[in-house]
Amino acid sequence: MSFINICRDNTDPFYRYKMPPLQSKTEGRGNGIKTAIVNLGEVSRALNRPPAYLVKFFGYELGAQTQIQTDRYLVNGAHDTSELQDSLDGFINKFVLCGSCKNPETEIVLKGKDSLERDCKACGKVTFMDPKHKLYSYIVKNPPDNKKGKKSATATANVVGGGKSISDIAAGHDNANDASLNGAEGEGVDGEDDEDDDLLAKKINAEAAMLQDLKIKDDEWAVDMSEEAVAARARELEAFDSSNAYEQLGDWLLSESDNKVENLPSDVEIYKKIVELDLVESPATLQVLAQTLFDANILDQIEPHVGLLTKLTNGNEEYEKALLGGLERLIGLSYPTELISQTPKILHAFYDRDLISEDVIIRWGSKVSKKYVPKDVSKKVRKAAKPFVQWLQEAEEESDEE
Repeated sequence: MSFINICRDNTDPFYRYKMPPLQSKTEGRGNGIKTAIVNLGEVSRALNRPPAYLVKFFGYELGAQTQIQTDRYLVNGAHDTSELQDSLDGFINKFVLCGSCKNPETEIVLKGKDSLERDCKACGKVTFMDPKHKLYSYIVKNPPDNKKGKKSATATANVVGGGKSISDIAAGHDNANDASLNGAEGEGVDGEDDEDDDLLAKKINAEAAMLQDLKIKDDEWAVDMSEEAVAARARELEAFDSSNAYEQLGDWLLSESDNKVENLPSDVEIYKKIVELDLVESPATLQVLAQTLFDANILDQIEPHVGLLTKLTNGNEEYEKALLGGLERLIGLSYPTELISQTPKILHAFYDRDLISEDVIIRWGSKVSKKYVPKDVSKKVRKAAKPFVQWLQEAEEESDEE
């Protein structure tokens, strides 16, 4: 499974705090329709928060009732996975990230009867949470069980080494073994199942042997700190930093065109550059292109680039969303005076050329998001786009009736 950054505003591919993306499915029909969040347990472990907090937050944010049925987490109504993921971003910002350093390695602590704090294990700061949010009251009534000495669970521990952090492996600690031994105390102490005990002992011995192989000699930790070695590592890191690759692509396009869209290299040359930077399979590439291929005269500039954009989006919704996000930045931030009023025509032009699908535009237009632009800018762009979004919705309803 691929993992995403816990703080999605941080696009650094080497960001250490990861979580699995939400997975959901719709169940039932009519008034009984519900959305089941399939992997909420895994996501909550990555965030070090009880699953009930996440479910309740979704209910408050989406205005829906929620249910918890023995490891099944349900939200009434049909809710898109991207909608839930955006809502989860709100939970992370309000109840997970440190208010000072924005690190997710925090614990919620109840002080007194009704005061909640976030205790950051990274920077040591204690920050407060918004008491006006409904979930605040729920947490006060159902505080987390922060047992003394309990190790804070982070996404890194869940991703690297099968539940063990790198430092644990290097030190010879085995969290998996500890969990197995705890299970043995609960089930095998009465001698009810000797065969299971034997299997458990074999498993522990095998894992201990594997860990022995992982131990590293002290002299293997030595790092060459000469000026040449440090410079070489810096060059290597720069070469593999994909966020820097996006900057390289943007800078290359601007320098080659002398900041003029009419002087851009051919689409073939642009595609070769994208391949060279290993960005073909990255949706964010479309964000860069949307902001560099076009200017205030975008309506006259779409057609020459249809081939390139079609090849990169290839009917994939994630790529179409990224392209739409880049256009939102172009319209709302780069040329608001010239383009906000032209938003319906711009969307129609991309829709007509099958570059952005009907479903992606309707979902985008139905909810304000600060993923690509500030919230107030997002509102302005979507308000301008409303006539075209409504036209698509009406066309879809007529099609359904037929």
